[in-house]
Amino acid sequence: MALLSFLDREHTIARPGFNRWLVPPAALSIHLSIGQIYAYSVFNKPMTRIIGITESAPDDWALTTLGWIFSLALFTLGASAAVFGKWLERVGPRKAMFASAVCFSGGFLIAALGVYLHQIWLIYLGHGVIGGIGLGLGYISPVSTLIKWFPDRPGMATGMAIMGFGGGAMIASPLSVGLMDFFASSTSTGVAQTFLVMGVLYFAFMLFGVFTVRIPPPGWQPAGWTPPAKTAKNSMITTAQVDADTAVKTYQFYLLFAVLMLNVTAGIGVLGQASVMIQEMFSAASVGEKMAVTAAAAGGFVGLLSLFNMVGRFFWSSLSDRIGRKNTYHIFFLLGAALYFSIPSLGSAGSIVLFVLCFGVIMSMYGGGFATIPAYLRDIFGTMEVGAIHGRLLLAWSAAAILGPVLVNYLRAYQIETMQIAPAKAYSITMYIMAGLLLAGFLCNALIRPVAEKYHYRELEEDAPDQATPLQAPRADRN
Repeated sequence: MALLSFLDREHTIARPGFNRWLVPPAALSIHLSIGQIYAYSVFNKPMTRIIGITESAPDDWALTTLGWIFSLALFTLGASAAVFGKWLERVGPRKAMFASAVCFSGGFLIAALGVYLHQIWLIYLGHGVIGGIGLGLGYISPVSTLIKWFPDRPGMATGMAIMGFGGGAMIASPLSVGLMDFFASSTSTGVAQTFLVMGVLYFAFMLFGVFTVRIPPPGWQPAGWTPPAKTAKNSMITTAQVDADTAVKTYQFYLLFAVLMLNVTAGIGVLGQASVMIQEMFSAASVGEKMAVTAAAAGGFVGLLSLFNMVGRFFWSSLSDRIGRKNTYHIFFLLGAALYFSIPSLGSAGSIVLFVLCFGVIMSMYGGGFATIPAYLRDIFGTMEVGAIHGRLLLAWSAAAILGPVLVNYLRAYQIETMQIAPAKAYSITMYIMAGLLLAGFLCNALIRPVAEKYHYRELEEDAPDQATPLQAPRADRN
């Protein structure tokens, strides 16, 4: 029980003299770990040969069967973030981060058993459901803590952590491949053993975050910092608080939901088809044999997009501290729409350098949208339950994870199979639709205003009990 009490919120309050710069590395250890999900595709091919070893046997799993692991994990990420957000605010980040480590690492162990027994449902359960819960808890657990430690630079602070989620694949991919090569034999592809080792390694690494994280004491502020006066740049930043249950009753929440969903939809659909897209748009038939993009070059393109995705999370969220969150999203939508409109022309002209640069910027804004939204929520709703509100808003990610790939994949297939359009030209309509979605996002962002005072949280006062509505009544667990 003593160990479990160490996880309690009251034991996580920082003592005087604690260095707040220890919190971003704690958050980063969680996000670098759970970011492994973006490298899950390295397991797909070996997992189609679990029985055949060197090639797929009749009873081996098909790629379509394995593809559901990634989709289920991301869906569970959004769902669990929404469900457990208020629990996180109640118990504090340490217990939530520990639960994330147990679920995420435990998912590897269950999946290893699924590979060993050749039971796909165990892998769905391990990596898809239990591991997905670990993803959701791990994604949101550091957010409200970072925002409370860095009221002077909330965008930069959350960007540092969420950057790790975008960059986790850069560690996980070579680690996974190296371990599978090490454990591979004439009777094994090495996948089960790799899952076991990675489960243990990630659990140990995530414990660093669990033991390091702290929350500031009530009323703490950075030395010498005072909340800035209202200006045009920070006019959206509230000094009031809105609880999670009340936040979802405001129109601002649903506009922000649309803002995130539309920004992510425009990026995630392309991200999933980046390799195929560049090979088809710059095939030998379109640009000639010398300029054609090979499979190896397409793989480098995907890696470059991941780098833009990661760096964009820090760059754009840090910039938002200077120019404001609303202005940052205006840039995302207007610049993104212009780039999407230009891509078909760049493909037709064979301008591969400009094509790659355009998608690099688009991917940086895709990542930047994830990193900037927690600070945007803090501006609109305050810090009291920003983690819970962020968790509920991540359902927009789940929706975008379905909408984006469907738009790209099914429109492409329809144009090629029904309209007899050449593959190199099959993405033009999709790019224009993505640009239209971003313009719709710009409109939603432009409509966002500060939350009305009637939604602000107020403490009940003994001498004025009628000043708080039931929605605003405090709970015993609030600090």
